[in-house]
Amino acid sequence: MLFKLLVIALLIALTLSLGSALFGLVKPKDEDPKRVVRNLTWRVILAAALLVTLAVGYLTGQIQPHGLMP
Repeated sequence: MLFKLLVIALLIALTLSLGSALFGLVKPKDEDPKRVVRNLTWRVILAAALLVTLAVGYLTGQIQPHGLMP
């Protein structure tokens, strides 16, 4: 259950980071012009962390593929 919560937390963090970057792009006069780059950098880091987490979960048997090929 803890593993699933970690994956969900990473997905939520990814969504928030992407939304924050979008808000920074839409807002015409931002105080910090590097804010979008910083947010997108965090998104890439979080996506890599999610991929590593899913790979570790698969290798340790905490998640298993199902339903695609009987």
